[in-house]
Amino acid sequence: MSTIFDCSVLQLSKIHNRAGNITVVENFIHVPFSIQRIYYLYDIPGGESRGAHGHKELEQLIIAASGSFDVTLDDGINKKTVQLSRPYYGLNIKPGIWRDLSNFSSGAICLVLASLPYENEDYIRDYEAFIRFKKQSALLK
Repeated sequence: MSTIFDCSVLQLSKIHNRAGNITVVENFIHVPFSIQRIYYLYDIPGGESRGAHGHKELEQLIIAASGSFDVTLDDGINKKTVQLSRPYYGLNIKPGIWRDLSNFSSGAICLVLASLPYENEDYIRDYEAFIRFKKQSALLK
């Protein structure tokens, strides 16, 4: 089962042009999975947080397409917070990690690339259920 130490910030391509920059993201080249779903969070009111859940199978790459925000990762034992503030860096979150997004700057846009289509059964929305899932997964190893 994944730990926070399996999650990492990936530097994406950044092609600079005097007319503006472009970043390209391709399956298995820039991300270590096949992108099956893309969504983004925006217009998040000051002081609000998002996320606060874990996934059983889903892997994600989270990018601050605009502005900045913090992502707190929790594997049930260890926690770490990563600030995302550049559109050419993405945080790769492995399955079995609780995530909480907070401290959104004004105008922040959180872009999420996901390895699976939406499946409600993959979400763990209760922290105590997440801890039970982690303990059960460890026993099955």
